[in-house]
Amino acid sequence: MDEPSTTIQVTNSLEAAQILGAASALDAAFWVTCAVILMLLVMSGFFSGSETALTAASRGKLRSQADKGSRGAARALRITEDNERLIGSVLLGNNIVNILATSLATAIFTRAFGESGVALATLVMTALVLVFAEVLPKTYAITNSEKAASFVSAPIALIVFIFSPIVAAVRFFVRGVLGVFGVKIDPDSNILAVREEIAGALQLGHSEGVVEKEDRDRILGALDLGDRVVEEIMLHRSDIEMVNIDDGPEAILEQCLQSNHTRLPVFKDDSENIIGVIHAKDLLRAMYKIIGGPDGDATALKSFNVVDVAMEPYFVPETTTLDDQMRQFLRKHTHFALVVDEYGSLQGLITLEDILEEIVGEITDEFDPDGDHPVVTGEDGQFMVDGAMTIRDLNRATEWNLPDDEANTVAGLVIHEAQMIPTAGQVFSFHGFRFEVIAREGNRITGLRIRPLVH
Repeated sequence: MDEPSTTIQVTNSLEAAQILGAASALDAAFWVTCAVILMLLVMSGFFSGSETALTAASRGKLRSQADKGSRGAARALRITEDNERLIGSVLLGNNIVNILATSLATAIFTRAFGESGVALATLVMTALVLVFAEVLPKTYAITNSEKAASFVSAPIALIVFIFSPIVAAVRFFVRGVLGVFGVKIDPDSNILAVREEIAGALQLGHSEGVVEKEDRDRILGALDLGDRVVEEIMLHRSDIEMVNIDDGPEAILEQCLQSNHTRLPVFKDDSENIIGVIHAKDLLRAMYKIIGGPDGDATALKSFNVVDVAMEPYFVPETTTLDDQMRQFLRKHTHFALVVDEYGSLQGLITLEDILEEIVGEITDEFDPDGDHPVVTGEDGQFMVDGAMTIRDLNRATEWNLPDDEANTVAGLVIHEAQMIPTAGQVFSFHGFRFEVIAREGNRITGLRIRPLVH
């Protein structure tokens, strides 16, 4: 009677031991899987933060740190030279660890909760990935982009090296697919040019109150020299003060003494026929020598010839960029050039000071304390503007954005938009502003009253 009972007890003991062993094995596998998921989430956060740090870091700051001896910054500069390969490698690693972590989480939640575990695993992993693998590391990376980029550069460089064959194959496939739809990708093109990036940063800094208007204008003026041509800022030929070689020495001396300019073009017979440029200092020095000093005879000036002290005129095309012209001035050790068109006709003159004014603003001295074309604000809020004032100078002075593609001066803009030469008293509205012609001399608009239109 006791044998069957003993057999049943032994069987129950074995089954209990097997259940306990399975439960113990399940617990061990559960905790190992959880540890692996945690490690994968850390790796996902590393990939996300690295991508943000390396793309958000300023290459200028990294270059400065690299010049000071930071190997991490130098390494970060190298791996960001090919952004497509860098981002492809980081995204590949990030997707691998995210998908693997989600798959493991789905497996253990399904074992524990059955079919409902799939939905539960999706919710839990979404929350964990969003907070700990995306928002948290990316927030830190944006806040400390250069420091983080230097720190992660070494492991990311290794990952880029390992994944480069796969990324290259993916790039080839992606470009092939885009090519089917007519999208061409230039591997050497930069998404954001350095110059545009600097200009955008300056505009943003000014709008946020970090960068002063004068600082912004100076830097943007220097950046724009390569895009602007001599014709845009030259003094028009109608405003050039010239010396007629046929005038007597006394008249020429008087003209030079009364002039506000130190350099004056010399013409013969026709104002288009420029034969030289005289410098007031050279003229006075030569005349003083001919007279023979303070006790000399002034009648000796009758034999003076202006051509003897005139410098050879320097002509430049009106299409020369301001950047090139400034370099030419510095190389030739001169500050004065006459501007001609494609037919060789005189159009105006330009000086080194004119180019510098595009960077630092109006340069005035004791001869022009108020500047060439000041903007006068009336009591009614309207602006009195000289028609010869350039649109760029007006925009700088008023923070407006009038276009200067079709005309260089404010008067030219009005004539272009009106398709006529307006008379005094006529009013026009365009580009969000009201323009009233208040003065005209011949075919030139010499005075305008401008105010923004209120919508």
